[in-house]
Amino acid sequence: MEENSNDTLKKIQKSALMEFLDKGFLGASLRQIVKNAGVTTGAFYGYFSSKEALFASIVEPHAAALMGRFMETQITFAELPEAEQPSHMGVESSSYLGWMVEYICQHRDPVKLLLCRAEGTSYEHFVHNMVEVEVDATLQYMEVLRRLGKKVPGLDRQLCHILASGMFNGIFEVVVHDMALEQARKYVDQLRTFYTAGWMSLMGE
Repeated sequence: MEENSNDTLKKIQKSALMEFLDKGFLGASLRQIVKNAGVTTGAFYGYFSSKEALFASIVEPHAAALMGRFMETQITFAELPEAEQPSHMGVESSSYLGWMVEYICQHRDPVKLLLCRAEGTSYEHFVHNMVEVEVDATLQYMEVLRRLGKKVPGLDRQLCHILASGMFNGIFEVVVHDMALEQARKYVDQLRTFYTAGWMSLMGE
């Protein structure tokens, strides 16, 4: 019975993945998901309380993995002695981006749901939230540079947000365009090089 239950759950999630990818969360039909899964509506509600709960069951593990590793990277850098931070500029983020490209390419469809099809769910601001964390970290780093005696121009939060948003959305084009792993690695590495140089120039380094 437990095995049958697990099979039913997988059928529902597989059907939902295809429906969400095709129509997005808002346009997806719960009736169509149930029909394509070959289960009854009553059976569906034995597993999920709503369409959003179903969506969350597919994307949450990937949201947690991407954001969790991202936050770990930010904290690792922030906890370095201030005098060591300039020499680590881009080191931790490069490691994270390399891991992220691999992760995205291994979980393309659910990550695409998270990044491109989540409007109307609690995940629709996922990229925005990452950008805000990056902006906070950037502003804190600029304060570190000032304490170290470096002349750092006053970059306001709005500009930092625009730049960080452009970087993250550029990186996530890997998902949008279904790039092969090797192409994605090259693309993201070049993008990182471009943005790192740009940030260092703006910060007067």
